[in-house]
Amino acid sequence: MKRVLIVSPYFPPSTLAGVHRARIVAKYLPLWGWEPIVFCVDERFHEQELDPDLAALVDPRIRVIKVAAWPTRRCRRFGLGDLGIRGYPYLKQAVEHFVREEGGDLLFVTALPGFPMRMGPVMKRRYHLPFVVDYQDLWLPRGYEAVAPLTKLWLAHQIAVYSEPRVLPWADHITAVSEGTHEVIQSRYALVTATRCSAVPIGIDADDYAVLRQGDRPCPWLQHGAGIINLCYVGTLLPRAHRTVEALFAALVALRDESPSLYSRLRLTFVGTSNQPLATADAVVMPIARAAGLDDIVRETPGRVPYLDALTILLRADIVLMLGSDEPHYTASKLYPALLAERPLLGVFHERSSVCAVMREVGGGKLVTFSDMAPVETKVAEIAHSLKTLILHPEAVGTIAHAQIAPYLGPAIAKQFADIFNQVVERQRL
Repeated sequence: MKRVLIVSPYFPPSTLAGVHRARIVAKYLPLWGWEPIVFCVDERFHEQELDPDLAALVDPRIRVIKVAAWPTRRCRRFGLGDLGIRGYPYLKQAVEHFVREEGGDLLFVTALPGFPMRMGPVMKRRYHLPFVVDYQDLWLPRGYEAVAPLTKLWLAHQIAVYSEPRVLPWADHITAVSEGTHEVIQSRYALVTATRCSAVPIGIDADDYAVLRQGDRPCPWLQHGAGIINLCYVGTLLPRAHRTVEALFAALVALRDESPSLYSRLRLTFVGTSNQPLATADAVVMPIARAAGLDDIVRETPGRVPYLDALTILLRADIVLMLGSDEPHYTASKLYPALLAERPLLGVFHERSSVCAVMREVGGGKLVTFSDMAPVETKVAEIAHSLKTLILHPEAVGTIAHAQIAPYLGPAIAKQFADIFNQVVERQRL
C-alpha cells in the first residue's frame, strides 16, 4: 500500500467544516490502495467548539498524529489567531520526522487554513516527496485588494499574497471543490495550467446518517406542534446570498397574501448563518426578515452548531432550503448532506452553479435558477410556486436517485483522489 501524509490542521473533534475533507478521504483511501496518515493540531490548541461525537465517527484504523501549536493568548496579542500559522512549525516537524523514520509516497495538504501548504516545497526539495494542494476555499478571496490596509484581515491577505505564489509552482497537482476556484487561481498564476488541476466535490459519508437515524439526538432548534411546517437552512449565508434570501422572503410575503392560513403554519429556521462561534455571532437573516415583515415566522441561530446537530436539523426538517449566491462558481458543499437527509428540497442557485446539475441528476426537490440577465429578484413568483408545491404536495418531487448520488459519496471521492495520487507518483518515477 502506498502511503499519503495528510496535513489538515483541523480534524475531529473540531466542528469546523474543513475537517470533513480529510476525515472522509482518509476513511476510504485504503479501498484504493493508499494508507493515510493524518497530521493535525491537537484540539487543546483550538479556539472553536469541539464535538466528541464527531471524533467517534473517525475510523479507528486511521493513524492520526496530533501536534502542539503556539499558545493562543500570546499570539492574539499580535493579531495572530490562524491555527495553520500557530501549528505550522510543529506540523512541519512531525511530517519531516515521519518521512525520515517511516517514509511516505505523497504529501496532501488541504486548506483552509492555507499556511501549511508552505511545507510542500520544503518536503519536495529535501525528500523528493511529491505533493498535492487541496483548496476547500480560496486562500485569497476575490476582492482581497480592497480590504483596508493595516487591519488583521489585510495582514492575513498579505501573508497569502507572499506565500501562495511560492507554493503553487512546486505543487504536482492542485485540487479544489469547484472549477470556479481553479479559474481564479489560474487567472492569477500563469504556471498553474488546467492539466495540473482537478475539481473534486467535498462529498459526504452516508454512514454519518446511519448513526443519527439509530439514535435520538435532541433538536431544540425546530418548533413542533400540530400542523407546523419547518423550513430549515443550515450553514453559512454568504454576503452575496443576501439577495437570494430577499427573494425567498418576497415569495413568502406573496404566499401570506394568497393563503394566510397556510402561511401561519410555516416556521423558517436558519442555523449557523454567520459561521462564527455561538457566543460572538451576530444575526445575519433577522434584519432581512424584519425588513420584509416576516419576523413572526423566522428564527435564526447565527452561531455555528456541531456537524451532527446540523445533520439532525436536516433530518427533522419538513423542507430543506438551499440558497446560493450570485457567484456562478458557488458550489455549496452542504448540498450533499441536504440530499442524503432525503427531505423535500428547495434550491435557489445561479444557473451556472454546479449545484444545478447535481440537483437535476439526483432529484428530490425543486430547483429555481437565476442568471446575470435574469437576477434572482425576477424569480419571486417561481420561488413562491415551488414553495407551495413542496408544502402541499411534497410527494410530487419524488425521492432522490441513489445511483446518481453515488459519485458524491465517500468511496467515490476517495477514488478520485487515489487516481490523482497514482498519476502524480507515476510522473515522479518517470
